[in-house]
Amino acid sequence: QRHKMDQNESAGVMAAHSIGEPGTQMNMRTFHYAGVANINVTQGLPRLIEIVDARRIPSTPSMDIPLEGIAAQDENVARLVASNIEMTSILDVATIDTDITNMTLIIKPNIRKMEEKHLEVDELVDRLNKVKAVRGMVKLSGYDIVIQSDEPSYKKLQAMYDAVKTAKIKGIDGITRAVLSKTEGYWKIVTEGSNLKEVLTVEGVDAPNVMTNSILEVADVLGIEAARNSIIHEAMGTLGEAGLDVDIRHIMLVADLMTNDGYVKAIGRHGVSGKKSSVLARAAFEITAAHLLHAAMVGEVDHLEGVTENIIVGQPVTLGTGAVNLIYTPKKKGDKE
Repeated sequence: QRHKMDQNESAGVMAAHSIGEPGTQMNMRTFHYAGVANINVTQGLPRLIEIVDARRIPSTPSMDIPLEGIAAQDENVARLVASNIEMTSILDVATIDTDITNMTLIIKPNIRKMEEKHLEVDELVDRLNKVKAVRGMVKLSGYDIVIQSDEPSYKKLQAMYDAVKTAKIKGIDGITRAVLSKTEGYWKIVTEGSNLKEVLTVEGVDAPNVMTNSILEVADVLGIEAARNSIIHEAMGTLGEAGLDVDIRHIMLVADLMTNDGYVKAIGRHGVSGKKSSVLARAAFEITAAHLLHAAMVGEVDHLEGVTENIIVGQPVTLGTGAVNLIYTPKKKGDKE
């Protein structure tokens, strides 16, 4: 057996059926990430729709970060790597009190939380001194940090509070949580939020095996071939999670179609379907009147090469038995039977 489809059979229609039919059995819920508490990742039909729509930001961006060397085996080292990845703000490790009488902000670090994040008070002071709104006003008083306003204005104090509250102390932008998980005896980190470019530079991270569910981010950082592989991996993973067995070749065809122009396109009317060369095929998909009106205005010609347009005009489609042209030579008078 050399092939599973006959010549001139429509591979696209077959792929659409083979993905669409199992897709009707998928659920609409969001599942927890397998084996990790409190990390939510969208699965099922909503995730499949996200993939083929080529969304810039997934509804639940997440990363799977394997560790290398001692970090993969030692939990304490793995926690240190996780604390360098998870974004930490002042409010994660301290409370902020506003003293209106003295026009000061008093930051009281929580010792336990500081230890969890592997932070020292001096690091907080250094980081706060880099915040534009309070630069040069930060002083250490015992274990507390005092920020003295340089003018007696409540508005200025409020602006200082807002700037300090959101100040990043350590970690990577976009990664709101980083949770440890053990797989086959090795530690890895699962995150809420995604920032592939920054994570690849973190010490202790097994960079070649880092995964993110944000396909367009993969395209931006690693290129279009990596994005194609990411589409295949994410779609197969989503279908597999729902217990559906779809041949990978169907998914590969979708991934190739989405990436063959050198950038990631959506399948819908803003991507593949909306950019077909045939005006009748575009009109048959969505916003019919607008497509036909525009085609009439600019004088578009439809060469009737696809399936949809031939069905519309009542011709045989150029697939299967319709893909060959038969030439019949009539008999001439006097020809012998």
